[in-house]
Order: sequence, then C-alpha cells, then structure tokens
Amino acid sequence: MRKLVVGTFLTLDGVMQAPGGPSEDREGGFRHGGWLVPYFDEKFAEIMTEWTKRAGAFLLGRKTYEIFAASWPKATDPADEIATALNTRPKFVASRTLDKVNWNNSHLLKGDVAEEVAKLKVQEGGEIQVHGSGDLLQTLLKHNLIDTLRLWQFPVVIGTGKRLFGEGTVPASFRLVDTEQTKTGAVLHVYERAGDLKYGEVEVGQETVIFDSETAHT
Repeated sequence: MRKLVVGTFLTLDGVMQAPGGPSEDREGGFRHGGWLVPYFDEKFAEIMTEWTKRAGAFLLGRKTYEIFAASWPKATDPADEIATALNTRPKFVASRTLDKVNWNNSHLLKGDVAEEVAKLKVQEGGEIQVHGSGDLLQTLLKHNLIDTLRLWQFPVVIGTGKRLFGEGTVPASFRLVDTEQTKTGAVLHVYERAGDLKYGEVEVGQETVIFDSETAHT
C-alpha cells in the first residue's frame, strides 16, 4: 500500500496559512503571508528537494493546485528537481468546483474524496504527497488516511489564520521518527501514525496508569 505523506509549514501556534508570500492566501483578511521566507536556507532547500523526489504522485486541494499550476510550469530548468517532479508526475486534485485541470499530468478526483484517496493508496507506486491544501487535510485526518506527517515548525507566532489542527480534528496518536533543525531555527518533526489516542492518570505517590481510548470511554 502506498503511504500518504503530508508536508506542512507551521508557526509555533499552528498556523499554516500563506507561508510563501503576501498574496498566497488572503482569505479571512489574513495579512501575514510570507512568514516562512526569512527562514529559508540551504539545508531547508536540500531537505525539501529530497522529500519531493520521493513522490510517486501529488494530492492537492483546489487552492493549492491553482497556486502551483500558475507558477511551477514556469520553472523549466532540468536541474530544478522539485520543479521536474511537480511538472511531470501525476497530480490528483480534490475539488468540488473545478470542471477540468490543465497542468500536465493532472487528474480531477470525482466522487467522494475519501473513497477516491483510499483507492489511490492501494495502487502501485511511490508515496503520495500532500502539500498545503488545508481544507483537504481536514478530510484526510477525519478519515484516518494520513500515514506520515512532515511538519516544519518556524519560530514565529501569528495568532490568527488557518491551522492544521483546528476544531473538529479527530483524536489520534503519532510516533516521532525523525527530527532536524536548520541554522535559522526552523525545526522539522516527522511523525507516523500510531493508532488511537491513549490516556493516563497520574497521582502523587501512586503508579502511573496508561489506558487506551476504548477503556477511557467505557
């Protein structure tokens, strides 16, 4: 089964909106677009390149698809490995409003998104990567379709904006499998799914008790 891997840029308070530029996503009056850019460095670029090269396909929400489709086709240097991957490999787009997608090797998902993504995961091929696509991520989290989270966290706090884990997020456990840090203070955390949320109870002078989610709710 193919892994579904999410790569996301986050502030310390969990905001993922418009990391790359002022005009990227102004929804909700957001005026802090481009907050990631001052922290971009060589190591960050190297890690992002290695990640993107692993992709067998990309899964994108409508807004992220439109942003990518308007810019990445302009990057034609064969030495740009990120551009080459994005411009040539299959891209599956989840949208309720688009009728067609014109970027090379793009495919519009039809029907129930969760069902269509589940079908993609059982096909042969490399990992399916999700970049950005905040609304789509909520659907993927709700239906337990995400295998790995690659979260870049940056040393800024914004206070407003779209968050990766907002109201309605389904409780779940993840296991930390890797971490790295850049000279600018950006920290990468890589997590894999680890089942349901577990609970515990700590009392002074007594043994700590850990119990699973089913026990917690009986």
